[in-house]
Amino acid sequence: MSKPTFKNYAPFIILAIVAIGAIFVPALPNFDDGKYNVADIAWILVATALVFLMTPGLAFFYGGMVNRKNVLSTMMKSVVAAGVVSILWIIVGYSLCFGGPVNGFLNGFIGNPASHFMYKGVASGEPWSLGPTIPKSLFSMFQLMFAVITPGLVVGAIAERMRFTAYVLFTILFSLLVYAPLAYWSWNPGGFLFKMGALDFAGGTVVHISAGCAALAGAIVLKRRKMHILHKETVPANIPYILIGTGLLWFGWFGFNAGSALGANALAVSAFSTTNTAAAAAGLSWMFFDVLKGKKPSVTGFCIGAVVGLVAITPAAGYVAIPQSIFIGVVAAVVSNIAVYIKSKSSLDDTLDVFPCHGIGGMVGMLMTGIFATKAVNSAGANGLAYGNAAFFFTQVKAMLCAVSYSFIASFLIFKVVNFIVPLRVSDIEEEKGLDVSQHDEKYMHVSMSVTEEGLAIEKAEL
Repeated sequence: MSKPTFKNYAPFIILAIVAIGAIFVPALPNFDDGKYNVADIAWILVATALVFLMTPGLAFFYGGMVNRKNVLSTMMKSVVAAGVVSILWIIVGYSLCFGGPVNGFLNGFIGNPASHFMYKGVASGEPWSLGPTIPKSLFSMFQLMFAVITPGLVVGAIAERMRFTAYVLFTILFSLLVYAPLAYWSWNPGGFLFKMGALDFAGGTVVHISAGCAALAGAIVLKRRKMHILHKETVPANIPYILIGTGLLWFGWFGFNAGSALGANALAVSAFSTTNTAAAAAGLSWMFFDVLKGKKPSVTGFCIGAVVGLVAITPAAGYVAIPQSIFIGVVAAVVSNIAVYIKSKSSLDDTLDVFPCHGIGGMVGMLMTGIFATKAVNSAGANGLAYGNAAFFFTQVKAMLCAVSYSFIASFLIFKVVNFIVPLRVSDIEEEKGLDVSQHDEKYMHVSMSVTEEGLAIEKAEL
């Protein structure tokens, strides 16, 4: 065990300061039950829990795909945001995303950090303007779960070579400087994309484009793994983990999209239905497209395709009709499948294809919203290109380009800054040993079973 340095002490000291400071925040009365719709409260409570479930689901999804020496480190990075972002959200994150406007050149760009600093006025204040039937504190917790999973999505691109401490620092800076501005632009009535008329029902821009572009930036800054340079194939550590993760993600995504209706209403039912339909269509599309290319249908292919469909329908879920969600899922899966193939022929080392799946998938979803959105589904939305409104389609294009360029540039700079403070990459020896041992001093136990003439043989291997 190495002797602790100041860098070892710093995280705990910062958390201790926050904890002590929290003692002195005055307690205010809770909200009045009588002014809200209890059915809406019940549904958004469930939806909030469902979205949280996506984070461990993502851990299984990514953990099953990486090399066996990096399963636990990948899963750890996926779930640690639940701790880091939750505390950050209470301190200032919610204020930056959904606080009041700031004066000066940042107006329309970010929320006022003093609006709800240390959660001031959230539990007892008036409801969020676009969710009048539920308490603001419930709306805040629902939105927190989106903020938690977003940096976790980036893990797939930087897996097997990024230091844990560097990732934690990246999560903090990304949440404050990338996620919060995009959430304000898109979902806060004071945001400039919101005022422009761009639509993102549940996070195609805020979550998936931001995470996908950050993943691209991270893969470029971190450079290639040794295995990637040597063209060694990485065998997934545990395909059943991938299937479990997909199931949890699909299940949780119902809260992600249908919960974004912010009530137990017809719009939530429509979003629920489009979510399931697009995922099903995309899973089949990816699998069948692989067959067209000469591959055999696989569990992994169907799972990846389903997740791409979920990504693509996210911005459109509450604005498009159910039949059109089939088209969205099929097209998104084919486009992302082709993007994965192109990436595989390049020198880009995006370990688990986060940019082709989440980044490109989110872009396809934004554009499809611009084509198939209809006021027949959501009167608060807009009619898209398919219904004669070309102007709205170009609004979506502009919003997408703003999100892509900002997310990539800001994330690229964040990775560079983090590397200046804490080295991003582990050493060659640590990479060879695996991050489970070198970063966490833990081992993943791989269990395999085989049938022999004597009976069932079970082999265990610590990796």
